[in-house]
Amino acid sequence: MSILAWTYIMVGLTFSIYIGIAWASRVKDTKGFYVAGASVPALANGMATGADWMSAASFISMAGLISFMGYTGCIYLMGWTGGYVLLALLLAPYLRKFGKYTVPDFVGDRYYSNTARTVALICAIFVSFTYVAGQMRGVGIVFSRFLEVEVNTGVLIGMAIVFLYAVLGGMKGITWTQVAQYCVLITAYLIPAIAISSKITGHVIPQIGFGSTITHGTDAGVFLLDVLDKLNTDLGFASYTSAFGAGNKSMIDVLCITFALMVGTAGLPHVIIRFYTVPSVKAARLSAGFALMFIAILYTTAPSVAGFARYNMIDTLNDKQYELAPTWFKNWERTGLVAWVDKNHDGIIEYWAGKPFVGKPKFTDKAGEFGQRLLSNKPTENANELYVDRDIIVLANPEIANLPAWVVALVAAGGLAAALSTASGLLLVISSSIAHDLYYRLINPRATEKQRLLLGRIMIGVAVCIAGYFGIHPPGFVAQVVAFAFGLAASSFFPIIILGIFNKKTTKEGAIVGMASGIIFTAFYIIQIKFMGVKPWFFGISAEGIGTIGMLINFMLALVISKFTPPPPQEVQDMVDSIRYPRGTGEATAH
Repeated sequence: MSILAWTYIMVGLTFSIYIGIAWASRVKDTKGFYVAGASVPALANGMATGADWMSAASFISMAGLISFMGYTGCIYLMGWTGGYVLLALLLAPYLRKFGKYTVPDFVGDRYYSNTARTVALICAIFVSFTYVAGQMRGVGIVFSRFLEVEVNTGVLIGMAIVFLYAVLGGMKGITWTQVAQYCVLITAYLIPAIAISSKITGHVIPQIGFGSTITHGTDAGVFLLDVLDKLNTDLGFASYTSAFGAGNKSMIDVLCITFALMVGTAGLPHVIIRFYTVPSVKAARLSAGFALMFIAILYTTAPSVAGFARYNMIDTLNDKQYELAPTWFKNWERTGLVAWVDKNHDGIIEYWAGKPFVGKPKFTDKAGEFGQRLLSNKPTENANELYVDRDIIVLANPEIANLPAWVVALVAAGGLAAALSTASGLLLVISSSIAHDLYYRLINPRATEKQRLLLGRIMIGVAVCIAGYFGIHPPGFVAQVVAFAFGLAASSFFPIIILGIFNKKTTKEGAIVGMASGIIFTAFYIIQIKFMGVKPWFFGISAEGIGTIGMLINFMLALVISKFTPPPPQEVQDMVDSIRYPRGTGEATAH
């Protein structure tokens, strides 16, 4: 069967499972809708957390970044993994013991202020919408190639599916759906990785194959990483395994991006809320350990996938006649995510460092033929003729390696599972922030269970529409958009949560000013760099790393202002002590 036929089978089967689970798990109360009744077993919650955590950025884009950036791309790997460890050890058990549905709920009660709650609510919505834009972009990319529809159409299909199972089952349905999605995405990631590792190096364990020698061809007997270093330097790129220097990010930028991703992890509302779905603090700790194990399976495989993909891509494309280009290139060329311009008119694809042309490729369908390849073919100062979108590397990897059609389709289903699992968690955060934190806690405390559930479901619909818009008009590639979300979370939530747990003297005034200043500075810097054409002006730190500086501003202002404002009420200080010291399991409750 063709790739398209296999894709319809794989995607149809997995979507049927997700919707079936959501239907079987539908809920009728807010506790089930927001925290799955606090009854999810630790192992299942670990798998759900892994799926929630491993978004389209992890599945689709992270290996692509490492493939193009080499060693420097591992900042995403180190930041996201380290951040989860930080979350599991420092925050999850304490927040679970506090027993609130959402981060704004924690902030509002800990800092005894509805103003603080409102600022946290705005930050949660802002962060979540930024993050979900990356997921919807990932959904569009997968559908664009494998179902042969436009990216925008793919986003719309993804919107409909997420809306259906998020509205039906709330957190309970999302949790059990994410368990299934984890199984799909990890299987889809490992099967091609194992097959390609065996094909190139003879080792079935990708992590070992990545550090081994190539078994055949002109590079037989040479270590894969040595070959990648030579290929990169010969083509004008930075050495694949070099850390800093020409062609790579500066040390301070690498440090800031890694740290922003790490602490941003610990402030992501959709991950934190997962620890409220288990029955006890002990179960929260256990599920965090399980989740780390499930996450590590994919994260330790990503560098090998990136290395294999880069080797195969250059080997199958560079210096090849365009008319004889492999099938995978012609397939992806139709999506506009790869493109070629023959600058020297010799009919040969030449891949070098530098941008091949101004802008991104744009296709127009003329009688079934994809004609206009380029947004602009204005001559540039380099000889590179090839454009490859970083987000296609994992999805195209099985095709590049000439694996069977069913494997290609399985990877498509895995990419969709990764994007949709995270999108559903984010949409629930947005819904709960508005329906629970804004409407119930601030506007109408007498709202009935039925009213709150109805509003929560309506807000998921609104959030899906807004997320779809950002998926159709994304501000960057998937992992880059997600990195912005992490920076915003790092600059707003992380300092306030840490101080709220470990410093009982932090006041509401300090928290409000710290949160607002941190996220405003970070958002302003990102907007300047990405949308206004301003060059990075703060020590050369990129938009992806500026969240670290925003976090420091937040910490500094919160601590300084707390010194000059009245201390929190004694009952709040006692509450902070009770969070840190064992006094029972702290069942999750709605207030």
